[in-house]
Amino acid sequence: MQIDKAAIRSEFQRHDRDTGSSEVQIAILTKEIEALTAHLKANKKDNSSRYGLLRKVQNRRNLLDYLKRVNEESYKDIIKKLGLRR
Repeated sequence: MQIDKAAIRSEFQRHDRDTGSSEVQIAILTKEIEALTAHLKANKKDNSSRYGLLRKVQNRRNLLDYLKRVNEESYKDIIKKLGLRR
């Protein structure tokens, strides 16, 4: 369940030293959510991971709301790239 965060950063960063912009955080959270979803399909009784998944989803939702408020064009681009339903 390892996620290649460096590859995700290089794809979504605004400039070469960008590591924490909203776009990068949203992309990393999306990949972590996908990995946790696959884990929970195999381990249905793992409630602590389910709680972690809900926290990650809420965090991503808050970041997406912030990005939409600040920069709607970037918001639309990241939604399209990640294939999110919003």
